[in-house]
Amino acid sequence: MAKVYATGRRKTAVAKVWLENGNGTLTINGQTLDQWLGGLEAIKKKLMQPLDVTKQVSSVNIKVTVMGSGFSSQAGAVRHGISRALVAYDEQFRTILKPYGLLTRDSRSVERKKYGKKKARRSPQFSKR
Repeated sequence: MAKVYATGRRKTAVAKVWLENGNGTLTINGQTLDQWLGGLEAIKKKLMQPLDVTKQVSSVNIKVTVMGSGFSSQAGAVRHGISRALVAYDEQFRTILKPYGLLTRDSRSVERKKYGKKKARRSPQFSKR
């Protein structure tokens, strides 16, 4: 099958994912998963979840370009993009991925700062005198 493209998003991170038949290589921004994330095992496991659930770890090659935000939300964006690419690759994966919540975009983002506050909700210190 030809290459499949999908986009994943989380906070302000955007991941462009290309998926094709292959031997299980995963390249993120021109680096392997271990080079890109280092020793962050929990994030690696979360990122690989769509491939583990669909048992496609060693049968597809994935090339990812991700930008914006930090490592954790970039990993969330990659995870979302891989899930969407797998569904575009084979429609039967939808029924497997949907119960795990892998096709839903995590819409949480940073709350805006309000005037008169130090942060979004933190008030200035109260002074009695």
